[in-house]
Amino acid sequence: MGLLLAAPSPAAAPAAAVSAQDKLPEGCATNPSWVTLEGRKVLELRRAIRSQDARVLARKSSSVLRLVAEDSTIQPQQFVVVEDPPYSLVGLESAHGAGMESLLAVDDRMAACFGKTRPQLADLYRDKLRSAVVDYRNRHSVTSWLRGTAQALLVLGIYVLWLRGQTHLERKLLAYIQERDPNQLSGVRLGGNTLLNAAQITRIQQTTLDVIHWSVLVVISYLLVPLLLSFFPPTTMLAAGLRSHILSMVGGLFASVVNAIPNLFTILVILVITGLVMRFSRRCFVALARGRIRFAWFYPEWAEPTSRIASVLILIAGLAISFPYIPGSDSKAFQGAGIFLGVLAALGSSSVTTNVISGLMLIYTRAFKEGDRVTINGVVGLVQERALLVTRVRTPRNELVSIPNATVISASVTNYSFARREIREPVALSSTITIGYDVPWRQVHELMLAAARSVPTITGERDPFVLQTSLNDFHISYEITAFLKNVSDYRAALSDLLAALQDQFAAAGVEILSPGYQAIRNGNKSTVPPLPT
Repeated sequence: MGLLLAAPSPAAAPAAAVSAQDKLPEGCATNPSWVTLEGRKVLELRRAIRSQDARVLARKSSSVLRLVAEDSTIQPQQFVVVEDPPYSLVGLESAHGAGMESLLAVDDRMAACFGKTRPQLADLYRDKLRSAVVDYRNRHSVTSWLRGTAQALLVLGIYVLWLRGQTHLERKLLAYIQERDPNQLSGVRLGGNTLLNAAQITRIQQTTLDVIHWSVLVVISYLLVPLLLSFFPPTTMLAAGLRSHILSMVGGLFASVVNAIPNLFTILVILVITGLVMRFSRRCFVALARGRIRFAWFYPEWAEPTSRIASVLILIAGLAISFPYIPGSDSKAFQGAGIFLGVLAALGSSSVTTNVISGLMLIYTRAFKEGDRVTINGVVGLVQERALLVTRVRTPRNELVSIPNATVISASVTNYSFARREIREPVALSSTITIGYDVPWRQVHELMLAAARSVPTITGERDPFVLQTSLNDFHISYEITAFLKNVSDYRAALSDLLAALQDQFAAAGVEILSPGYQAIRNGNKSTVPPLPT
């Protein structure tokens, strides 16, 4: 097989001896090479004789050892040590004692890498080679294959029985969840709000059951693979690798959880403090809204929106403080997610920011509040909601119109509720009619005032009045102004006023006309009414 001049070393004991030293002798490698047999480490090489490379010698020695192990004519006891100073030769003695074929050579410098003498190291090599060959042949025997096959079949049988049992149990639990009376579930409530109803709880239970079932199935199936592979010699090392991967993964996960506990506790403390500060802030603004706390420059209707803004800012501050303590916050994944969210914010922030700023301006300029009757951009109705992005107005036909705040801030807003709420004055209602010059204006005034006083929704706080707004070519424009009891009756009051005008003029025999004349002065009667006597 050829002479292999190498510095092989044992796998465990020599390494322990070296680790006890302050440092390795000069020329000894800190990262050893290994002579292996079917993936199993047999001999450790920290140095090669002369100028040879230990890694090359390890590969060659592994190939030779594999050939020896597969040759059933060679007995393990044929590995012997022969002294040939300055080397101790480890080789195979011929079956008839005719000589020895050298496999490895050890000198004093190689033995010094492990704190041993040259004969001690050579004897250790010989024993490990014998053990490796015996173990290899035992694992590849017919008995070992039959035993592995029987064990694999037994494990597969247990796995199939377990799989059927778990599937049956999962179906029974799923049927129980589906057939259960929904009235037995009260739902999840927080304060006066229903967070989850009975149907949602049922769906969550079904989903949770499916997740648990498939998670257990995947984990058990994954653990089954290395177990089955370990029963057969060719796949023993593959099974060991899978087991090592599982153990390292579980160990890494456990270590990550343990290491993250202090940071998670810190995050919990920060979030608790943030929640307490938010609660204190909300209570302060509730006191401002109810008038228990007063500032001359702060209006009560500012309390609720300001409370929301303060809560958001406090929450953002809490998240910013706790972010460095989140496990993996400094990873590339977190950085990539941050860049992605930043790009999304940059793409959609222009119009959103405009509407948010406009909404804040509308709140703090007190243009209107929820429940006010307004006209915005030609839309007449009651303010249903005043949000940061849009203002929603409910029209008299119960249509909900959503107007972006950027549009509201750039349009004129007529607030019919402001006068009654702020200056304690009624809102005026007006209408214009045109009457010809042949009807005395004093009579028109009396009829219009009588019509206004007959409308029940017109208040008596202030007297109605009539203005002559224009002397046109053929008629006069008269404007009646009256004041409402309740601004919500605006449309009904206007309709009642117009009906009352028609009734009053009809009863007086006066036509509500805008006459047009084509007159030639040939003695026809003048259209000028007579003066009152």
